[in-house]
Amino acid sequence: MRAGNLDRRITIQAMTAGVDAMGGPTETASTLATVWASKRDLSGKEWFAAQQINTEITTVFTIRYRSDVTLKHSILYGSTTYNIHAIKELGREEGLEIMAGALNG
Repeated sequence: MRAGNLDRRITIQAMTAGVDAMGGPTETASTLATVWASKRDLSGKEWFAAQQINTEITTVFTIRYRSDVTLKHSILYGSTTYNIHAIKELGREEGLEIMAGALNG
């Protein structure tokens, strides 16, 4: 994996369950890791839902191999949060290709 291709800084987040001041359940995002990645947008699709147009962009992030990234995590890039849909190992633990989707309305 060429380091020059990893030109974006992303944050891998884990959701942590907690309790708010009133005793109700809450979820907050905590940082698992901040890593270098490459970013490639695959497709965009629009649909009409709830009387507004929404756009879903499927993006592939490529990072160096990590054994702790799962489908339960999310990716923060800039101000956009991406839900992880699939993770593919590249080579023999050389890297990960992470397919993720961001919903923008």
